[in-house]
Amino acid sequence: MKKDDLVVEIGPGPGRLTKMLAERVRKVIAIEIDSKLFKELSRELEEYKNVELIYGDALKYPYEKLPEFKVVANIPYYITTPIIFRLLNVRNNIKSMTLTVQKEVAERIIASPGGKDYGILSIFTQYYAEPRLKFTISRRAFRPVPRVDSAVLHIKILERPSVTVKDEEMFFRVIKTAFSQRRKMLSNSLKGLREDIRERILMAGINPDRRPETLAISEFARLSDILTGTF
Repeated sequence: MKKDDLVVEIGPGPGRLTKMLAERVRKVIAIEIDSKLFKELSRELEEYKNVELIYGDALKYPYEKLPEFKVVANIPYYITTPIIFRLLNVRNNIKSMTLTVQKEVAERIIASPGGKDYGILSIFTQYYAEPRLKFTISRRAFRPVPRVDSAVLHIKILERPSVTVKDEEMFFRVIKTAFSQRRKMLSNSLKGLREDIRERILMAGINPDRRPETLAISEFARLSDILTGTF
């Protein structure tokens, strides 16, 4: 973190990290949805004039209105994926994200093709950003002890997407359709897109009998480009 940074903290909890951030950056916007915690934080952070405490839902916060900022978050497991999608949708304003998430979610985000962890979340994140798992945190480090271990991810937003596609809407349509039936062969999982899908997959230089989880982002890009403008 740098002195002139604007940091959005999602889920400040008791405020320990909020204080540390406030002493190191220009301004912290801390978003807390728990009313009890918000009241306690209001008292705890009263002396920190560069902290703006927001009571509300981080999914509904208007990030688009902010100047360039960084994100620090300890995200509740049940909203991890929606929060990441929401933040990536306003990526033009974001420099980076440092997130504490469920270890299994972190593994899905950084996953490579070929395994069960690789899917829509992996591709969506890696298309727009460069995620790195920094370290894991044992569940025993928290009180009360949760059921799962956690991991800290650093997600650097790319200046441009990791692959070039003709039509992003088609690119993500192909991916979502493919992974809706990830256990099937690609020609079967995508057959709802068009009747000659097998031929189109072959045109993209891909074996139609492969499963979606084996395709690299670049292969999905090539296939979506073949399909763009053919409907």
